[in-house]
Amino acid sequence: MERNVMQDGITRKEYGTFLSEIKQRIAASQYAALRAVNKELIALYLDIGQKLLEKQAWGKSIVETLSKDLQQAYPGTNGFSARNLWNMRNFFIYYEANPKLQPLVAEISWTKNLIILERCKDELEREFYIKTTKKFGWSKNLLIHQIENKSYEKYLLNQTSFDAAVPEKYQGQAKLAVKDEYTFDFLELSDEHSEKELEDALIGKINRFLLEMGDGFCFVGNQYRIELEDEEYFIDLVLYHRKLKSLIAIELKVGKFKPEYAGKMQFYLSVLNDKVRLKDENPAIGIIICKGKNRTVVEYALKDVKKPIGIATYKLTSSLPGGLSEYLPSKEKIVERMEALE
Repeated sequence: MERNVMQDGITRKEYGTFLSEIKQRIAASQYAALRAVNKELIALYLDIGQKLLEKQAWGKSIVETLSKDLQQAYPGTNGFSARNLWNMRNFFIYYEANPKLQPLVAEISWTKNLIILERCKDELEREFYIKTTKKFGWSKNLLIHQIENKSYEKYLLNQTSFDAAVPEKYQGQAKLAVKDEYTFDFLELSDEHSEKELEDALIGKINRFLLEMGDGFCFVGNQYRIELEDEEYFIDLVLYHRKLKSLIAIELKVGKFKPEYAGKMQFYLSVLNDKVRLKDENPAIGIIICKGKNRTVVEYALKDVKKPIGIATYKLTSSLPGGLSEYLPSKEKIVERMEALE
């Protein structure tokens, strides 16, 4: 029998395809089962929380007693500690008052729900982290990192030309892909550093850099060479975004944003689209990361830009500078942006 044929005339390629289909079906079934179990668990905890609230006149000691009896009745089952029972009560109180969010909480784990409930200050922020955790499958540690890194605020504050330059169906994902500010606190750089030193440091910590950029980014190259009419040009960094299916051109600037940077980025994007982009890929996106920016200058620089460009800043410490709250959009605008996360 030939090496590529198994039995009954079945080729190894045919069997491999068949096996892959079965494995995908099993994985889908397991995932569906886990989701169903999680939804039932969240529903159970909400129900217990409601019943505890109804019996609050019995006093606090009832929680300790109930915890001991439940753990005795269900040995080896986690989740019935006194602290977690109090969490169930608080969880029910909050989400009873926020019916819009209640269907969403069953989409992520209990642990992640507690992190969001305890660490986020208002309904819209909690909605953001619930939706993004579900959308990107964030782990517990990655969720904590995103909250500590102020991803919600950075998403709301970002300045891009995407409304005019990105197809509507990709706008929400594209805006999520560009933060208003990036934190490079993992770099060992002095306050005074060159663009080359910044680039080299980011390449040296490429995994941390991609984590800071966000979900879906892959590294393509640095000092990425493009050629036009026998002239060479070099883009500081080129990434690829899997969900957007777009090349991402990044220019690093150690000074303040200047309007001419947007013109240069438009040029790079045009060349990437014509010379590098594959047929099934979407147009390239540009991100200019500067040490500082004047938000009004950025607004005017992007006003008539036809290519998708985002202007961001970076810092080398993890603290969020004050004074940014005045730039946050209105509640109506925030709600509108939340709808893009669906």
